[in-house]
Amino acid sequence: MLANARSATRLPAQDLDRARAFYADTLGLQPTEERPGGILYRPAGGGEFALFASAGAPSGTHTQMAFEVDDVEAVAAELQRRGVALEVDGITDVEGNYPSKGSGERAIWFRDSEGNLLGVGEIVP
Repeated sequence: MLANARSATRLPAQDLDRARAFYADTLGLQPTEERPGGILYRPAGGGEFALFASAGAPSGTHTQMAFEVDDVEAVAAELQRRGVALEVDGITDVEGNYPSKGSGERAIWFRDSEGNLLGVGEIVP
């Protein structure tokens, strides 16, 4: 039934203006589309995610969305330069991965302005 469907992440935001500013000023992302109560992003590297107005708070207890990058060290340094606190001190080596993606991953985690837990990973060949 869903074999040909595209997947897309949806993240709650209690304050869309604050979230828009964080994603633009801190992460360098600009919305592709906006509608009342929602902001859609399509990063140049692929994928899609949206922020939606919500009175509820994110759980923040697990990774809610992740980005794959070529240089996690550079991303971590730039995020910290922009005032973002990493959830784990430094880069974490994650053993194992899906065989088509490599042997492991080097990763960091941080929270967006709304408390969503985001990850950034670099594939280890």
